[in-house]
Amino acid sequence: MKRYFPESELIINGDGSIFHLHVKPEQLADKVILVGDPGRVDTVAKHFDSRECECASREFRTVTGTYKGKRITVQSTGIGCDNIDIVVNELDALANIDFSTREERDEHRTLTLVRIGTCGGLQPHTPIGTFIASQKSIGFDGLLNFYAGRNDVCDLDFEQAFTEHMRWNRQLCAPYVIDNNAELLDRIAQDDMVRGVTIACGGFFGPQGRQLRIPLADPQQNEKIEAFEYKGLQITNFEMESSALAGLSALLGHKAMTCCMVIANRRAKEANANYKNDIDTLITKVLDRI
Repeated sequence: MKRYFPESELIINGDGSIFHLHVKPEQLADKVILVGDPGRVDTVAKHFDSRECECASREFRTVTGTYKGKRITVQSTGIGCDNIDIVVNELDALANIDFSTREERDEHRTLTLVRIGTCGGLQPHTPIGTFIASQKSIGFDGLLNFYAGRNDVCDLDFEQAFTEHMRWNRQLCAPYVIDNNAELLDRIAQDDMVRGVTIACGGFFGPQGRQLRIPLADPQQNEKIEAFEYKGLQITNFEMESSALAGLSALLGHKAMTCCMVIANRRAKEANANYKNDIDTLITKVLDRI
């Protein structure tokens, strides 16, 4: 028997579009580039040879078009894993639920999802300007812990080693460790991106060890993170979305990965706020390889 999704679970707008994104099923391409900033949608879409549709609602902006013969959707998510929960679930619904019957489609449609973002580097070999492709993502956000099957897709041994090394505060969300899709990682990263382990934080300041006027619960957090090593892997960077993207995609049967440009090196205490011209190089690499 096919699964049926009632109105309270799958909210469809009056024009037939999905609730938050305001995108209709026929407007979604199989290849999707995700960006945080709605303004970066045009930075990606300016490379398109043609545009077939544009949608916008709140922080969610969507353009679908073609690039060198490939149909691609670029979608903004806003900031944070909570927004990724909205975006990935709604993209999957567009692909795998029949909106006319509210039932799951007979054949699964696999999406390819690549997030292009910015991050803070944590190691000497990740200076400003480095492109980092996330091999693994560690979620400080706790999002995946709300879903069944979480343990089936996570690296439980890595999680245990990390929590023991950090002497993890039990008041915090249990961290989860998820692999980005291996085939997609090889295709996008190739030999000119650093392959690393990315922490997706639940905030920009305290969760990433930044202190302004509120003292930190663990002032040594970043030092412990920088020193952690597991089977030759080190934690390379902070950002705020990669774990939810990789985790939800694994549970839903999609290919996903994150690649970021380092705009601050936390270890060197350096930052580049004028990075927007440089990130176009990363964008064109992804467009060519997706």
